[in-house]
Amino acid sequence: MALEASFTTTEGEFPLAEIFTEFPASQVELDRVVPTNEVIIPYFWLRGVENADAEMTAIDHPGIEEIRVVDTVDSELFVRIEWDFEYESVLTAVLETEVALVTAIGREGKWTFEIRGDSQQDVSDFQSYCRDNDIPVELVELHALSPLHSGDEYDLTDPQREALILAYARGYFDSPRKANQGDVADELGITRQAFASRLRRGIRRLLTSTLIESSENADTESTESG
Repeated sequence: MALEASFTTTEGEFPLAEIFTEFPASQVELDRVVPTNEVIIPYFWLRGVENADAEMTAIDHPGIEEIRVVDTVDSELFVRIEWDFEYESVLTAVLETEVALVTAIGREGKWTFEIRGDSQQDVSDFQSYCRDNDIPVELVELHALSPLHSGDEYDLTDPQREALILAYARGYFDSPRKANQGDVADELGITRQAFASRLRRGIRRLLTSTLIESSENADTESTESG
C-alpha cells in the first residue's frame, strides 16, 4: 500500500539553512519537477525577501555546488540550485532510497518534508538511511496515499494559505507549541487578531473541503446504494 509521510527537522546543517542567515524572515519551498538521472529538485522559491534583487553570492555551503536567482515572479525569487550529493542530507536520503519527495517547506529553524513511498518498507528504509547517516528527522504523520491538493482546491485565500503554512512551519500546531499566535503574526506583519481570523477561516475552509464534503459524499453514496 502506498504511503505518505511527513517529517520535520531542525537540522541547521541542511544546505539551504544558510538562506535564513541572509534572509531570516524568508520561506523556502522546493519546486517539484520530474527528475532526470540524479538531478532532483533543481529549483526552489524564495518568499518573504524584501530585496527583490537579492543575490545568492553569500550562500556558501558544502552541500551546494551552485546557486543563482533566475527569475522574479510577483516579488518571489525563483532560484536554480545544483546540489553536492556527497554531502549527506534529507535529499541524499531521498535519492538513495525508493521514496519520492512531495513537498519541502522551510523557515528559519524548521523544515517540513513530505515523502511518498510505494510501501511501508520504502518509508522505513528512508528512516533507516537517515538514522545510519546521522540525519536527524522526526516522523510527524503517516497515512495512506491521498490525492494531492493545492490551496486553490481547498478554496483557501492566499493570506489564509500563508498563515496556515507559516503556523505549521513555526510549530504552532506542535504539542507543546513552539510558537504562539503573536509570534506568527509578527512574522506575517499583521496583528494577532488578524492572524487568528485568517487561521480560523482557513481551518474552517479546510474542514469544509475535506471532512465535511467527504462525509456528505459518503452519505449520498450510502443513500443511493440503499
